[in-house]
Amino acid sequence: MAATKPTPDASRRSEKSRRAIYAAALELVTEAGYARTTIEGIAARAGVGKQTIYRWWSSKADVLMEAYLDLADQTAEQTADQAADQAGADPAPGNYALPDTGDLAADLKLVLRATVDELLDPRFEVPSRALAAEGIADAAVGREVVAKLLEPSLQLYVQRLRAAQRAGDVRPDLDPRIALELFVSPLAQRWLQHTAPISYDYTDTLVDYALYGLAPR
Repeated sequence: MAATKPTPDASRRSEKSRRAIYAAALELVTEAGYARTTIEGIAARAGVGKQTIYRWWSSKADVLMEAYLDLADQTAEQTADQAADQAGADPAPGNYALPDTGDLAADLKLVLRATVDELLDPRFEVPSRALAAEGIADAAVGREVVAKLLEPSLQLYVQRLRAAQRAGDVRPDLDPRIALELFVSPLAQRWLQHTAPISYDYTDTLVDYALYGLAPR
């Protein structure tokens, strides 16, 4: 009797295709820019049919956003694993809360320095700029960028500031969602508009100004 061939695993094949599409989208937007990146180009680079992409996504913006979020998640998991290894603890999948050492200023400076590193890393910078620019031109894309990319990250700052409120480190009447804009928004504006370089010194100063104000101590 002839041996029966194993049935192909459709889910594994789909995941492999999805990963190839993510990689192709990020590579093409880096090499050619967002305007010259097309669904056809992504499909050709990924080795899949164009209809495969349209079956999962409605536009190249959707593909790029999902690819970027996947890259960010993988990077966050690697960072969490490394931190857990250094601390001799088990990693907590999906737990991307900001550090809480009891020193709010130090914690915020650490996270914003990591943000500077990410914003200056071409793997993140190019797709980030592409999505930000498309979000300005297309309101629907802009809402998706805010909902899927920006707001989840901002909520991590909200949680950390609320913890600081409970610890008595900041005013109890403070609105964390507004307060975080004192250091996040200037960094985003400087990065987007190229008004000046971004650096650790810059974000450290933002935290100091936000926490301690402008009045003499």
